[in-house]
Amino acid sequence: MAKPYRMTAYVRFNNAINTFLARRGIMGNTFLLTVRGRKSGKLIETPLSIFVLEGKRYLIAPYGVVNWVRNLRAAGGMATLTRGRHREQIHAIELPSKAAAPIFREAARIGPDGVPPVFVRLYQRFVLSKYLTIAVDAPLEDFEREVLAHPVFLLPSVEEQVPQKASGVLQ
Repeated sequence: MAKPYRMTAYVRFNNAINTFLARRGIMGNTFLLTVRGRKSGKLIETPLSIFVLEGKRYLIAPYGVVNWVRNLRAAGGMATLTRGRHREQIHAIELPSKAAAPIFREAARIGPDGVPPVFVRLYQRFVLSKYLTIAVDAPLEDFEREVLAHPVFLLPSVEEQVPQKASGVLQ
């Protein structure tokens, strides 16, 4: 059975360090996700790693449906990504399980860019495996079920969402 996510003192400390590093642009794939709280209405920052696959960016919830996932859903996917001085408005799109499963499986297998394989294996064994009901090398069908509890969001920027003006004569 998968372990429910708990915000421990270690997690708070780790988030504080990652937030500090992301604000300064030091962490390569760690960004601050800023989204409006669904209950408080306040802006809430959460340090998260972005997973890049075939040129597309994804936010993956390896610990399940946690607060940042609930807040992002309540905000209709609208949020801000920040790393260093770079801020980007995004509209996250939650993927259906068929589309999300291969992405989640690949993220669980290889981890984020720039992380040495030895650290990815340690993370898989001692952290990630506690939150999954399947093995990291499980078949895709198992990941299709698992991804229901671990949402995957596609992250196009807001600029990519704006329809382009048609060239030529107005009709």
